[in-house]
Amino acid sequence: MPQLSEDQRIVITGVGLASPNADNLQDYRSNLLAGQSGISEMELRYIGKVPAGLCTFPETKYRKKKENKRGTRAGCLGVYVANEAMQDAGLDGFSQYAQNRTGVYIGLTEHGTVETENEIYNLSQFEYNTDFWSHHHNPRTVLNNPAGEITMNLGISGPHYSIGGACAAGNAAVIQGAQMLKLGEVDMALAGGISESTGSFGIFASFKAEGALGVHQDPTKACRPFDTGRNGIVVSEGACVFVMERLDKALARNCRIYGELVGYAMNSDARDFVLPYGPRQAECMQLALDRAGLKPEDIDIINTHATGTKQGDIEECNAIRSLFKNCPHTYVNNTKSIIGHAMGAAGVLELAGNLPAFADNQVHPTINVDTLDPECALPNLVTNEPRQLETVKTILNNSFGMVGINSVVIVKKMTST
Repeated sequence: MPQLSEDQRIVITGVGLASPNADNLQDYRSNLLAGQSGISEMELRYIGKVPAGLCTFPETKYRKKKENKRGTRAGCLGVYVANEAMQDAGLDGFSQYAQNRTGVYIGLTEHGTVETENEIYNLSQFEYNTDFWSHHHNPRTVLNNPAGEITMNLGISGPHYSIGGACAAGNAAVIQGAQMLKLGEVDMALAGGISESTGSFGIFASFKAEGALGVHQDPTKACRPFDTGRNGIVVSEGACVFVMERLDKALARNCRIYGELVGYAMNSDARDFVLPYGPRQAECMQLALDRAGLKPEDIDIINTHATGTKQGDIEECNAIRSLFKNCPHTYVNNTKSIIGHAMGAAGVLELAGNLPAFADNQVHPTINVDTLDPECALPNLVTNEPRQLETVKTILNNSFGMVGINSVVIVKKMTST
């Protein structure tokens, strides 16, 4: 692979997040290493009590309560994490990057469902009289809403849009941000994903109808990928946005660099609406490795997509096994076991939680693995306790979604230019 010039190398310089167990990267990392679950129990309209991942963060830190009320939950999450990412990157406003040269790319699994369900419920209280339908409904439910709310809050006049990539959407947004930077369309990208899915009873009801809604008498144990007792997905809300820049610009302003995006890939199963397909997932990982100029044995950490569904976990494990079976120094973990499945935010929250491994050389654990499913028994699967390594230089992050969409990103530790 030819060496890229510094203006074609893309780096992550800022992280802003809201997850079910933290509202900043430092606490998030600490809780992941400790295996501190962010899953609790919530009361859901029409369904009752369900395990879910809910976020607590300072919702009025960057915009007023009135603005949050007019906007959406996704927008509220997005505004918070985008501002946090900017501050984390050492960007105080837009003195170093022009607002019209900044792009906002947000991955979504769902959007508009929450608002529509709430409006219909409200109408039911007024005998379905549509005079009570909110005039805010249209701008709240267009797909670009969360990205647009970020631009309005920060005064960004460059491009913004949302990327609907099911549960691969967060990774897809990162890939889009990198591509736009490489093309010179923008000079800075705010890229990530958002999930407001815990506000929708329909998502829970659908997973329940599919026999794929995770349940347990202890909600913190409901999400249990790779365990023989796993019984489905735990739905979570959350958000994460990265500040992404070209390496030459990041070096010029002497900022902290979390890592370099060296490889990525997306493909399609082209088979089924719901069931994943391991061979195509393996192809996606191989393509990302090829683009990065890396071999399987060069990867130190694989963060799995595994959601806690019976066949889904097995398909991904088979895919990983086919590529990494002879890689004794490649370690595997799972973040969803701790925070649940944050849908469109899953990929970026999971990548964010692993980025600090470049500094502390630890692999955070997969929790709730009491009895490992033999079909998920990957070599170096880190369970229940963190693993200390000598060094961590590369992270591969898997994120797959319904209707057969697969995404993989590979991030490398910055050691030299």
